[in-house]
Amino acid sequence: MLFMKSNNFLLGAALILVSEMFLVLSGMVIKQLSGELPTEMIVFFRNFLGLMLFIPWLLRNGGNVLRTQKLRFHLMRAGVGVTAMTCLFYTWGHLPLAQAALLKQTAPFFMPLIAFWWLKERISLQVKFAILVGFIGVACIINPDKSAINIGILIALVGACLGALAKVTIRRMRDTESPQIIVFYFAFFAALLSAIPAWLSGAGLNLVQFGWLIVLAATSTVAQLFLSKAYGLAQAGQLAPYTYGSVAMAALFGWLVWDEVLGMNTLLGILLVSCAGIVAMMGKREPVIKPATDPVL
Repeated sequence: MLFMKSNNFLLGAALILVSEMFLVLSGMVIKQLSGELPTEMIVFFRNFLGLMLFIPWLLRNGGNVLRTQKLRFHLMRAGVGVTAMTCLFYTWGHLPLAQAALLKQTAPFFMPLIAFWWLKERISLQVKFAILVGFIGVACIINPDKSAINIGILIALVGACLGALAKVTIRRMRDTESPQIIVFYFAFFAALLSAIPAWLSGAGLNLVQFGWLIVLAATSTVAQLFLSKAYGLAQAGQLAPYTYGSVAMAALFGWLVWDEVLGMNTLLGILLVSCAGIVAMMGKREPVIKPATDPVL
């Protein structure tokens, strides 16, 4: 039995790392497209193509599977999630790849605060300490010694906070809603909401760009599938350290493809945020919500 648990943990850790690699590949596609397409257009097609993946599921199960008792929470989550996704995609396109990957991982610092305010969940001393250290790390990344703060970093933090709110909303719904229903309604409402700013942007789209958008949808979906499988093999707290593998991968790919070099302040911030994020996730009383229910990030 112990040997089987060990094998499951190793396989889960490997799947997490593969998932994080596909996540970084998604960020690289966004970075590639950001010079040609507005963020609003990229967000819309990511949601629209994601919605298309549900057609076989609907044809197989019929419309009755769409019954829900919490439509208002689905709509709320979609609105928050689309905004978070827009912030995240802007970050991938306008910050060094490693910074974007790292700032996305600040969501565990916001989640306990939101859950405390909304769901009245207590915050352990361990998590409080981790949150403090994490925000010190963020301060290092912002680098207040400079005369101007990078607006992209602030947008990334807003996105991480909204992403955390979206995850807490999932926690509010999961007593009656299945993961498939949660993901479907997010894709449906997100596609509708993101269509409006995409249309207002007035941007055109050529065949090559559409091909890149398909690659984005594919890499994002594969990342979700590997994450879902990993969290089915081992506890979220055990796998938490491996989710930060995306930061190292992003730093490597950013250096290889775009010649991105990180300063000492940023490296220190990455170290602090990564360590604090791991401690925060491992210190939670409840397991982290499976990424299969969270296609936003």
